[in-house]
Amino acid sequence: MMLKIRPIYFLVFLIFLFSCKSETEKIAERTAARNAIIDSTISSFEKDLLMQQIDSVFSKYDFNGSVLVAKNDEVLYEKANGFEDFRAKTQLTSNSVFAIASISKQFTGVLVLLQEEQGKLSVTDKVSKYLVEFPSKEFENITIKQLLNHTSGISDFGQGLLSKPGEKFHYSNKGFRFLGAIIEKVSGKSYDENLKDLFEKVGMKNTFTPNSFRGTNFASAFIGNHKKYFEVENMPKRLAESSISIAAGGILSTAQDMNIWNQSLYNGKILKQASLLAFKSKSADRNHPILGKMGYGFGIMMNLEKPNSYFHSGYVKGSPSLNIYYPETKTSVIILSNIADETLGKAGFFNPHKSIKRITDNLQKVVLKKRAEVEKAIFEKNDASYNKVN
Repeated sequence: MMLKIRPIYFLVFLIFLFSCKSETEKIAERTAARNAIIDSTISSFEKDLLMQQIDSVFSKYDFNGSVLVAKNDEVLYEKANGFEDFRAKTQLTSNSVFAIASISKQFTGVLVLLQEEQGKLSVTDKVSKYLVEFPSKEFENITIKQLLNHTSGISDFGQGLLSKPGEKFHYSNKGFRFLGAIIEKVSGKSYDENLKDLFEKVGMKNTFTPNSFRGTNFASAFIGNHKKYFEVENMPKRLAESSISIAAGGILSTAQDMNIWNQSLYNGKILKQASLLAFKSKSADRNHPILGKMGYGFGIMMNLEKPNSYFHSGYVKGSPSLNIYYPETKTSVIILSNIADETLGKAGFFNPHKSIKRITDNLQKVVLKKRAEVEKAIFEKNDASYNKVN
């Protein structure tokens, strides 16, 4: 039997429903307004501090390069200083295209996981299933995952293994070159074509492989300093050679495009949630020669302590780089350069990158604390106003 509802009761129900909805909307509006005030206050604080501290890094090291700090689409700090070409004295700009070196490895990691999402491979598969380059008994049990997190034992120099597969971390560019070959094998397309599709999907209009680069604004690589330097020959074509390989360190990009990449990747616009979790989960430990102890995922590194961050350094001759993403504040820090004084060693010419990472690491801790303080202050002010009215 159907329940009869009197019109008056139905009217009361509708009034109650719309009344609740209206109150919910009011709460949402108040929350949005409060968050906007907090975000504005925090961003202003960040911009002032970053300008002061990163400008000092540029001055101290006479840094030739491009630095971008952005929270989502909001630029907190941006500066390009020095030359794209030291001979012609062509100035660097925000559109300058740099070799990003081993930052390229995270693109390879993502391409592997995209193939896994399509059912074309599993990261637990043995590499020997796909590549005839792995016929020997010593190599036959190496998995794709072990290539991704550098625990395969493969040496960049020589033919043997440095340790048993899965036993220890040994950074291996050769391992990522093999990953590039696996991607080509299972996708039926060249590595360049796979990257082109990925760049288009993400909206990276100024990111290229050495084979596809036809643009301008290339920040060619140099060895030395502002007074005495020489250009690295055959750039960027040399990045596609097997000694480097595109999959391990051959991508070209801008600071702005790298921010687009970070925001798209870590906000779930490229990989499914499970794949992204696998990508950024620590599956190995690394003692970085410049940045110290850290965790390693699938072509990405992470802080072992606060603040939470994902990052990767890169170096091909003349081009030191660092890309950082802080997930709690959705903040990117991109540091690209096109000259390195190799007489100082990596610990020397990476000093600007290391200094900026220290600045932004500390800033993240301060920002999260300051946000809590501002939220508390606004809440107490609103609470006091409410009590005064009532």
